[in-house]
Amino acid sequence: MGSDSSAAIEHRAYARVGLLGNPSDVYHGRAISFSLGNFWASVRLEPSKDLVIVPHPTNDLVQFESLPHLVNRLESDGYYGGVRLLMAICKIFCKYCKDNSITLHEGNFKLSYDTNIPRQTGLSGSSAIVCAALSCLLDFYDVRHLIKVEIRPNLILNAEKELGIVAGLQDRVAQVYGGLVYMDFDKKHMEELGHGKYEPMDIGLLPHLYLIYAENPSDSGKVHSTVRERWLSGDKFIRSTIEEVANIALEGREALIKRDYAKFASLMNRNFDLRRKMFGDDVLGALNIEMVEVARRVGAASKFTGSGGAVVVFCPEGDSQAKEVEDACKNGGFVFQPVQVMSSRLNEIDLETVSPI
Repeated sequence: MGSDSSAAIEHRAYARVGLLGNPSDVYHGRAISFSLGNFWASVRLEPSKDLVIVPHPTNDLVQFESLPHLVNRLESDGYYGGVRLLMAICKIFCKYCKDNSITLHEGNFKLSYDTNIPRQTGLSGSSAIVCAALSCLLDFYDVRHLIKVEIRPNLILNAEKELGIVAGLQDRVAQVYGGLVYMDFDKKHMEELGHGKYEPMDIGLLPHLYLIYAENPSDSGKVHSTVRERWLSGDKFIRSTIEEVANIALEGREALIKRDYAKFASLMNRNFDLRRKMFGDDVLGALNIEMVEVARRVGAASKFTGSGGAVVVFCPEGDSQAKEVEDACKNGGFVFQPVQVMSSRLNEIDLETVSPI
């Protein structure tokens, strides 16, 4: 796609579910994640005379009815819309191309976005916007073949780091690759190549899964966690538990390949229990814990999709058990819905850039 192109480009990036192994991805661990088709962010790029980043009509509100309206808005949604995310990926993309001698044509564009990913649900809403924007930039400048697929999650993460967002590679890998992905963030591999080992898996290996989330996730993230500091200082309990969490992803990969769903269910539960031991209930939040418990009370397996706000559920006993979870969610004021897993969206050009594992 050259500089004379006048066609608009539009890309979607889906929410993601951290299925097993989280939160070991920032600690040289392993993880399994998949693309969640229920929610997505879309970015539209249109060639234009000037470079324009278009504010979203609700997420980037700058006009208010009154001072109380402004204050209420900031207290519920914070200062963060998507404009800053689009600006950050433009900067990181431009810098990467310059540093790697990738020539960009001089055309300008207008970027706009939309998203239906619920806020503060741990479904990676921010990185979805950045991922979709990066796809638009790759096509507008016709450089998709020059930027390897395994490098793209790093660009997305670096854009978020620009804004002070603390995160790991797992979410971005899931969103770039799409489908179901097993990831190994081996320290030596990361230091030598700058990225982990990413292995796409067949989405047909997954059993039917469900999603629970709170429409108003009010108590997530209020209490600061000391896990990172403790890990860095060599805390034996944190170090050994993180290693166990990483091994859950490894065992989970085997369980899925063998379709050993009883084992898979126990690994989901174990993953959450280990997280709870490390972080403590004050950090996880009562509402988040209740979302896990509401499924477990009827024998379903459940764990966070990310760092809280939403829960992924597996009902080993099938539809009747799912109905019990659904009824309990209605009583608890939670949203319950079947998970739609999206297959990989990598095209032929993308696949040609993928290094063998």
